[in-house]
Amino acid sequence: MKKIGMADTTFARYDMAKSAIDEIKKTGTGFKIVRYTVPGVKDLPAAVKKLFEKEKCDIVMAFGMPGKENVDKTCAHEASLGLIQVQLLTNKHIVEVFVHENEAKNDKELAFLADRRSREHAVNCYNMIFKPGILRKNAGKGLRQGFEDAGALRESR
Repeated sequence: MKKIGMADTTFARYDMAKSAIDEIKKTGTGFKIVRYTVPGVKDLPAAVKKLFEKEKCDIVMAFGMPGKENVDKTCAHEASLGLIQVQLLTNKHIVEVFVHENEAKNDKELAFLADRRSREHAVNCYNMIFKPGILRKNAGKGLRQGFEDAGALRESR
């Protein structure tokens, strides 16, 4: 049985892991979910590493909701660098699901974005370990998680 880790924060204003867990349970079977919650985004790399090493997770989703201030963007960037380093050290994938507060016009739109991005990435996470052919089939289609897809560019000849 595969293990899917969910690392999230108390700083986030929306429970994105809850949405992802709900969605991934609808997607398929054959896995166990392990959740680890930390205070903020800069704590996520250590949480993810623990999920890989101590809980033996096969893949982990890392959820964060950086605020609007410049310091929040810097913290998110540092957390992303840490998550990349953990991927390289463990040779395992981390699906980073960050929703920046300034991506939305208001709280209602922010909640919509957090829920939808979490659910769409949960499907990506499931497909990465159980159905990688689906991801290959969608390569180059400009798919986005959250708001509308960007769409593929026309090939020029």
